[in-house]
Amino acid sequence: MLELRNLEKRYTTGDLALKDVNLRVGAGEVLGLIGPSGAGKSSLIRCVNRLVQPSAGSIALDGQDLGALGASGLRRVRRQIGMIFQEYALVERLTVMENLLSGRLGYTGFWASWFRRFEGQDIAQAYELLERVGLSGMENKRADALSGGQRQRVGIARALMQSPKLLLVDEPTASLDPKTSRQIMRLILELCQERGLAAIVNIHDVVLATEFLPRIVGLRAGSVVFDGPSSEVDQAVLTRIYGDEDWTAITNRMHGQGKPADHEDDLGLALAAAT
Repeated sequence: MLELRNLEKRYTTGDLALKDVNLRVGAGEVLGLIGPSGAGKSSLIRCVNRLVQPSAGSIALDGQDLGALGASGLRRVRRQIGMIFQEYALVERLTVMENLLSGRLGYTGFWASWFRRFEGQDIAQAYELLERVGLSGMENKRADALSGGQRQRVGIARALMQSPKLLLVDEPTASLDPKTSRQIMRLILELCQERGLAAIVNIHDVVLATEFLPRIVGLRAGSVVFDGPSSEVDQAVLTRIYGDEDWTAITNRMHGQGKPADHEDDLGLALAAAT
């Protein structure tokens, strides 16, 4: 479905964010993208949806080379790629329903969207999604009145309003407490399974990644240094991705040992310190 070949991204500062990245994501496949800060995780996601232009290599979605597309062709392809942001990217002064319907702007004419004239089927779909993500009855609340977990649920529902084939998820739990983080990860995985969606989840929390995501891709200094089942992520793999460190506590947690899963704050701090 999605294929990256020899992908490279060098910024105008001279920094090389991605180097010779080759990656295939099949239809309905969900993978976690992990690595230290600056490894190129966000750059990879932004290259896929063309928020940034790759310096070299190719990106193909269903066999279509995204680099060969003009502006109108790129707009059509972007309809198939839903984006879920770390900081939610909601319009704070708009209601939950209005934020959801913004996910249909790629299918709506300019004047219809300007006057917020959406099809009845779009509104019906928005209500269905609100119920599915646990926000039924909150359609008229302003986005700035929501908790972090509720905002992320709105962001997920908005992405699904596009009827995408692929989800790009950028640090969906970074601003959430441990319990809400697990709920959001579970929701994303369930929705992908229900709808047959492929997804790339950029995630900093290794424990959450290996618990919920069946495939893990590890980036270091812009290169893929691991690509395999989450069950194979061990101390050697973590060292390859993040560098030398005692990973015993983390690997114990990954295998269900140690403290209960809702008390992960100190683990996250330890991993952050190690990276």
